[in-house]
Amino acid sequence: MSLSSSSMCGGDGAGMKSVVWFRRDLRVEDNPALAAAARTAGEVVPAYVWSPEEDGPYFPGRVSRWWLSQSLKHLEASLHRLGAGKLVTRRSPDAVVALLQLVRDTGATHLFFNHLYDPISLVRDHRLKEMLTAEGIIVQSFNADLLYDPWEVNDDEGNPFNMFMPFWNRCLSMPYDPPAPLLPPKKINSGDLSMCPSDDLIFEDESERGSNALLARAWSPGWQNADKALTAFLNGPLFDYSVNRKKADSANTSLLSPYLHFGELSVRKVFHLVRMKQLVWSNEGNHEAEESCTLFLRSIGLREYSRYLCFNHPCSHEKPLLAHLRFFPWIVNECTFKFWRQGRTGYPLVDAGMRELWATGWLHDRIRVVVSSFFVKVLQLPWRWGMKYFWDTLLDADLESDALGWQYISGSLPDSRELDHIDNPQFEGYKFDPHGEYVRRWLPELARLPTEWIHHPWDAPASVLQAAGIELGSNYPLPIVELDAAKARLQEALSEMWQHEAASRAAMDTGMEEGLGDSSDVPLIEFPQDLQMEVHWEPARVTANVPTTAQRRQDQMVPTMTASLNRVETEMSADLGNSVDSRAEVPSRMQLEPRTEREEMIRSTGNAVRTNGVHHHNNLGNAVRTNGVHHHNNFQQPQHRMRNIFTTSVSEASSSWSGREGGVVPVWSPPAASGHSETYAADEPDVSSRSYLDRHPQSHLMMNWSQLSQSLTTGRDVENSVQPNFIG
Repeated sequence: MSLSSSSMCGGDGAGMKSVVWFRRDLRVEDNPALAAAARTAGEVVPAYVWSPEEDGPYFPGRVSRWWLSQSLKHLEASLHRLGAGKLVTRRSPDAVVALLQLVRDTGATHLFFNHLYDPISLVRDHRLKEMLTAEGIIVQSFNADLLYDPWEVNDDEGNPFNMFMPFWNRCLSMPYDPPAPLLPPKKINSGDLSMCPSDDLIFEDESERGSNALLARAWSPGWQNADKALTAFLNGPLFDYSVNRKKADSANTSLLSPYLHFGELSVRKVFHLVRMKQLVWSNEGNHEAEESCTLFLRSIGLREYSRYLCFNHPCSHEKPLLAHLRFFPWIVNECTFKFWRQGRTGYPLVDAGMRELWATGWLHDRIRVVVSSFFVKVLQLPWRWGMKYFWDTLLDADLESDALGWQYISGSLPDSRELDHIDNPQFEGYKFDPHGEYVRRWLPELARLPTEWIHHPWDAPASVLQAAGIELGSNYPLPIVELDAAKARLQEALSEMWQHEAASRAAMDTGMEEGLGDSSDVPLIEFPQDLQMEVHWEPARVTANVPTTAQRRQDQMVPTMTASLNRVETEMSADLGNSVDSRAEVPSRMQLEPRTEREEMIRSTGNAVRTNGVHHHNNLGNAVRTNGVHHHNNFQQPQHRMRNIFTTSVSEASSSWSGREGGVVPVWSPPAASGHSETYAADEPDVSSRSYLDRHPQSHLMMNWSQLSQSLTTGRDVENSVQPNFIG
């Protein structure tokens, strides 16, 4: 039903009427916007607008869309029990237009919603307030996603922090505590919504339903289920969290990140309950359990920091925050990218992680670090490709958290891990999967291999491989690149990066360059074409001219290893034939000659690997290096020229997959307590009523790398909680 067909919703329109706009706050507990609307004592129209086109290339993946659909059903049932007739749903390519129409249709005088901090939402929310205020509608927004709003946390000089530990220490020492979580309202009066139309929201197509049905066996979306999961974690794994959190072969983490992403769980509630546990264990003298709380709260802090970073650096999901890294010569190789996605790198821990990700939409925090570090430092693929693939396939896909994690891994933050340090997947395997159970679960072709060789089968004696039924290069691949060669190539790439950075600096000092601009001028490496997807669900019906994409990912399924590896040589040759050498040349005024690449095919044990004529070691297929050669030297904070890169709709995670084995991710079941209260916190400050770009003019300034304090924390200090979207 078209939105324009609406006439008047919710009764005769007499008295105060409010619209509550739900987004990533799909709960009735500790929801300031819903609480504020309930306090008005008028009619409340709860609404949700599905407008994925606004997210551009960050269109939600299959598993994320499944979670959203289940969460909305749970939310509507909860609202109905509170007295609301229904959750009004609208499908539109423009959420602002849909909300404006809904306000007109209902005769609402107020609109309430909770803040989001990504650049798309900030711009959209400001536009919404301007349009509705011009029509005389009162618009109020609140903080429901963070302990403190980003503009509340600054250093002693009033400037935003640029390193995690100083930021988190300031949060923990704020003069006031985060607000206590609100209980659900006792009752919501929505009036008669029978004449208020809702659009059918289609989140899956026929080909996805079988796979999505399997997700329900391991996960239970919804805010009440989130409360159960939190209770189970507090009463169980939290106690030994400091000891067990690194074990990849068992479920010892909180598994709360999907609930937090969709706003089914209040971060303030998590914070206060964990602090209470910490106080109890501290009084009991249980220092190990107290340390568990400290470490878990740090992961909450990283989630906070991801929003803080995104707010102060809106292009953090696409640009390195340390300016010299724009010169890093990433290898643009879609064939290698495909092998990483499909778990065919020849490194068992990496491959097991990628198989689990595709099959379940989930990865343990430690494994996320392993596969992303391998992607960036060993394969040297563009970090945005890996971030985008995580977005497409993770249940807890979270743009702000994923950006922080991948920036950290790629050395793009002041407190990142050292870019020149490569973690050996073999050693990481024995650290996080000492008995090899995780690898055996997800790589059945290695199941019979003894633990001694499980993380480095290429070193196993021929007799051991034969007894285990393994033929390297046939039913399990040889390593896609030797680590020694990867280390040498990484050092060459870093040398090239610093050479270009020095030349750029010299050109600036001699006045050869001017008007260099900020990082929005640096060209992005395009996402691979085989990450495109076909959209089968219902298109938006508001604007007839809105285009829909029609592409489908062809090769994301994890292959049957025995069959597919016999085709590796042919497949690589075909892929490489479609690749284009596109190394960006350094401008001549820098007086640097661009390197030329000479490549030749080496055929060995069924794996085709290219050798780079310049580097003289295995170079993973058609290795095309690129340099974004734009010349400025500073910590990039490009807010004034926020670039609208969200122009195309791409990527879902579809196709069939195998079910989660062995109950790796349990469905939490303890009963949740509930209660009601008429007491509500005071309204939060109005965020987007004034321009987002005017609030923090200092955050647009460039910060020189050499000016960063060396006394603050290093990347190693936050190594144990690098992936903030995985809470716990």
